[in-house]
Amino acid sequence: MAEAPPEPTATGADGHADGHGPGDGHARISSARDGSAGDGSARGGSALTASTDPAAVASRKRLALATLCIVLFLTFLDITIVSVALAGIQTELHAGVSSLQWVVGAYALTFASTMLLFGTVGDLFGRKKVMLAGVGVYCVGALLCGLSVTISMSAALPLLLASRAVMGLGAAASEPGTLSMLRHLYPEYTSRNRALGVWAAVSGFSLALGPVIGGGLIYLVSQVHGWSAQSWRAIFFFDVVFGLIALVAAAIVLPENSDPEVRRIDVSGAVFGAVALASLIFAVINAESIGFDSAEVIALLCVSLVAAVAFLVRESRASHPLLDLRFLRVPRFATPNIVAFCAYFATFAIFFFTALYLEEVAGYNAGQIAEVFLPMTALMILASLLAGRWTGTVGVRWSIVAGCAAFAGGLVATNAIISPNPPYLPLAAALALTGIGIGTCVVPITSSVLAAVPPERSGMAASSTNTSREVGAVMGVSVLGAIVIGKLQTALVASLTKLGLSKPLQQVVIGGVLTGQEPSYGKSHQGPSGELKLVREVIHATYTAFQSGLHDALYVSAGLVAGAGVLAAVTIKVNSDQPPVELPESVGPTS
Repeated sequence: MAEAPPEPTATGADGHADGHGPGDGHARISSARDGSAGDGSARGGSALTASTDPAAVASRKRLALATLCIVLFLTFLDITIVSVALAGIQTELHAGVSSLQWVVGAYALTFASTMLLFGTVGDLFGRKKVMLAGVGVYCVGALLCGLSVTISMSAALPLLLASRAVMGLGAAASEPGTLSMLRHLYPEYTSRNRALGVWAAVSGFSLALGPVIGGGLIYLVSQVHGWSAQSWRAIFFFDVVFGLIALVAAAIVLPENSDPEVRRIDVSGAVFGAVALASLIFAVINAESIGFDSAEVIALLCVSLVAAVAFLVRESRASHPLLDLRFLRVPRFATPNIVAFCAYFATFAIFFFTALYLEEVAGYNAGQIAEVFLPMTALMILASLLAGRWTGTVGVRWSIVAGCAAFAGGLVATNAIISPNPPYLPLAAALALTGIGIGTCVVPITSSVLAAVPPERSGMAASSTNTSREVGAVMGVSVLGAIVIGKLQTALVASLTKLGLSKPLQQVVIGGVLTGQEPSYGKSHQGPSGELKLVREVIHATYTAFQSGLHDALYVSAGLVAGAGVLAAVTIKVNSDQPPVELPESVGPTS
């Protein structure tokens, strides 16, 4: 398949008005499709291929790819970089476990809820414009996070959570373009797969580098200024600086491209989808403290169900849907999205709960967490880079199966090794195996989904995959959080009852555990006789309960990932190097 874009035309090569036919090619930059675009975005889209010098074209493509990867790195890094800041946030802002979940969840929720919308907006009005606006919003949100305590100590926690949501909104606007623009920059399958290998490597190591960079920053700040809970703010100021670098690079290097069809933005679909997801997450997290049988949680679940049904009905009837539901009947589109959900769901068993356990129970400082995550980072990068070539050789199906097997095996191994005093080498090796699995999965997931749709719907395809990832992330934080906290409370109550603590005192201890605050009797010396021994026994019971909950979360995650691998083995039959599927009108993409 040729690298160069086709002749300028308003229709596909087969005469279809939207280019869905088999001869449309994969090189659909907006300038090649509609030279009459009045805003100049279409003309800018051909900048990379305007030169007749192949070496110059290749150089510009590499530079554009590097710039897209910088933006990608920025948005994916923030999913995990906060994991090493949770202990400091809990201490300084007196945040409970549910609030810590929202530190991660507020970002992931807005990211997931609005990504499909921004993917379509970018397709219509210009992917570069939307990306630049998103990076700018992201930087504003990060700055507000870093200044939350300075702005108002009394309202620092709500301001931090709101600012995290703003960051997620910016990430949702900027991230889909990093993937959909690759489809246009690299129209030929082999070169695109290699570019996707780079993209996947960056997405993988940005996730893995989150704890490493965050831990290093917090450790450095704490060493320079003395150990202080305030050092967590350093990660958000890093986000601001790196975000500005990404903004300038994208503005200078990237060409504009879009597919300005007559499609309208499906606002109602976006609202229904966001309400369904948000109400579900609120219900799960609130249920941790008030129970699933409470009226508030039941009401939220009902709202989520109604909104989800409305979303499906709307998308099935809309002429220009955010998510063309008919693609869900195509296994090489649907199955990779399910695998992406499961993989990122399980990822937060590592990046949230395992990191929190190592901080709170094993007593790791930020530098030690960075050290234990470093081998995982290195092997995730290597696996992602190799997966681009591996996928082209063995196909999408077996690449996904191999990645899921390694990921699930790493989770099981981590579960067997994790303890209040875990040995470094075995723990690092188990985490490294999960990194290999994650890195191996990302390329075939992305390659399969992008290859299943026509180029003009690449924004929708990219957004669907990334939405699946982010929904998996926020569901992982909330559902696994419910499992861990439920097991923690149940096991802790049993242990405290066995120790002879009264019900009121049990509530004091459990409240202290969930909020990170030491129970008052630990300092007042007004507790029962033998207080020091009792405190040690309570701490031991707490650690045991937390470990029990973490074991359950890791087992659930491993089972989910293994199931995703089995699903891929059974359902995916077609290689991703095949052209977009030609389906009957009742199943094919809408015009």
